[in-house]
Amino acid sequence: MNTDYNYVDSNNVKAQKKPAGKIEKGLKRLLIVAAVIFIAQLIWLFGISPFIPFTVVEVHGFSGQLRSEVLYLAGINENSSYFSTNAREVRDRVSSHILVESAVVMKRFPDRLTIYVNPRQAAAVTLTNINSRQTPIYIDRHGVFFKIGDPNADEGMDLPILSGIENPQVNMRLPDSLVSLTGNLSSLASSSPELLSAVSEIRIERKTWDGFDLVVFPVHSSIRVRVENNLTEDTLRYMLLMLNVFEAEANKPQEIDFRSGMGSYRIQEQSL
Repeated sequence: MNTDYNYVDSNNVKAQKKPAGKIEKGLKRLLIVAAVIFIAQLIWLFGISPFIPFTVVEVHGFSGQLRSEVLYLAGINENSSYFSTNAREVRDRVSSHILVESAVVMKRFPDRLTIYVNPRQAAAVTLTNINSRQTPIYIDRHGVFFKIGDPNADEGMDLPILSGIENPQVNMRLPDSLVSLTGNLSSLASSSPELLSAVSEIRIERKTWDGFDLVVFPVHSSIRVRVENNLTEDTLRYMLLMLNVFEAEANKPQEIDFRSGMGSYRIQEQSL
């Protein structure tokens, strides 16, 4: 019986192993380099860059000097970084500014800070004497006296005037029972500005025992209107309707009382 034998050339086997070994070594080196780069990036991203000062600081709502005031109050400076800044503390500090109604603070990893400021908006204005001149002080919808205006400017001329307030000053706040008044005035300015423009002045009068009355002075009528310590859209519409009726009468009342929900009045008889 003939038997065939296959002989393997050892030189060929060695030649095949050398290229394979070189490829494996190259892959290992490549993986090591990639791992080093990846670890370095992680160290930079999580270990170094969050401690680098913010490269972008944005303030929306205020600009110029007010922006600088907000950043100073918030404690943000050229050394502030992602990890050194507490967003909640910054929000609370910014919200304490008298011109700020609310604020939102957002940190974006690794080096960006954004502050959204909601400025106070005037719902009414009151007048005070400063250096023997009548000067406006603006009141927001929460009843906060937040800004002194320029007595020579026309700003705020379309706002209703609140009078009867003793010694008004910035940082004051209306009594809780009157906060709904400025809240409604703010709503009326958005929903029915034509109604609000018919009101010239609202005088606050303290009751003998407790609470307040409001005496409303219309723009186009000499008849004043007395209401409870609030002024709603329905009350204002009804008030203006009655005033239109009385304007055509010869004998006009000096005041209409709406405190009971129905308009009541008294006409003085003319003497002979």
